[in-house]
Amino acid sequence: MASAFLSRTLFAHRFVSSFAFNQKPQKLAPLFFKKPLHSWAFPSQSVYRRQTLVRSDMASTMVGSTSPFSTQSMSTSEPVVSVDWLHANLREPDMKVLDASWYMPDEQRNPLQEYQVAHIPGALFFDVDGISDRTTNLPHMLPSEEAFAAAVSALGIENKDGVVVYDGKGIFSAARVWWMFRVFGHDRVWVLDGGLPMWRASGFDVESSASSDAILKASAASEAIEKVYHGQAVGPVTFQTKYQPHLVWTLEQVKKNTEDQTHQHVDARSKARFDGVAAEPRKGIRSGHVPGSKCIPFAQMLDSSQTLLSADQLKKKFEQEGISLEGPVMASCGTGVTACILALGLHRLGKTDVPVYDGSWTEWGAQEDTPVATSTPTPTS
Repeated sequence: MASAFLSRTLFAHRFVSSFAFNQKPQKLAPLFFKKPLHSWAFPSQSVYRRQTLVRSDMASTMVGSTSPFSTQSMSTSEPVVSVDWLHANLREPDMKVLDASWYMPDEQRNPLQEYQVAHIPGALFFDVDGISDRTTNLPHMLPSEEAFAAAVSALGIENKDGVVVYDGKGIFSAARVWWMFRVFGHDRVWVLDGGLPMWRASGFDVESSASSDAILKASAASEAIEKVYHGQAVGPVTFQTKYQPHLVWTLEQVKKNTEDQTHQHVDARSKARFDGVAAEPRKGIRSGHVPGSKCIPFAQMLDSSQTLLSADQLKKKFEQEGISLEGPVMASCGTGVTACILALGLHRLGKTDVPVYDGSWTEWGAQEDTPVATSTPTPTS
């Protein structure tokens, strides 16, 4: 037993050391700083305490209530919880909180380093790039069932747990992880409305540094993914998956939809990228959009505080772009991240079966045989 502990400790040391000076976008990027774990409290005069959120379109079991926590009684029809609700239920034993921060390559932000500097107390780091399919060159694609189960089990998550996911921007990459859990059959998952910025603005404490347990779990999740894709045995699996194929679309399904038009295709990228007037952030990717798709930039799902719009506001956004909420909808974006924000908004409107095109434009735009449409304005003479 002692040798096993020593082995894990040494692995964690190697895990930390191996990433200490690599500044490129990466899986489980640096940095676990070596300083004691402590809490940061914000000065009371410089923050405000948000009042409990109450919206007519939110289920009463969502946020607002400080009644005893139960993952079984929470509504899964509402996809977000408020910072007030999470603060009241943070220490419940069957509550797991994940920091799933991820940023675009050109932002040059390091999510693991930011997690180290400040995260919600007890939160574990979920590596969006790392917990992914290792058999493709496409970024952060959905891993296999076995790989996801192994990684999530290494993080200490069980099927009985309620999972709250947040990120460092408000609502961004957390929606991707919310979608991933749902794809693998776990419905008791919610996004923290407003994310870490809202948590901090509300005056709630954050932790700096990471406990040895957090380091070990993060490294164990990374190790588990590697083992699965190398055909090696992994540790005990505490999370059982139940794959939901209707929530994931492939390139072939999107191709077929351009002909059959069974689903309304909504693209979450910016209008400039959709129209083909702005270059894609990744090299070798054509500009434009899938023929027949419509553009609703993901930011239109959120208000100025980066929280999800009300149902009435969301409904108006979709209807303004000609999307019928009575018919099937599928979503895409650049790499399958922000499309999940569209799925989050549609979930609030009762559309819980919205598939996401996992490869999205990075896959579609890199193919030689996929049709591409543009909306470049015609020059005037």
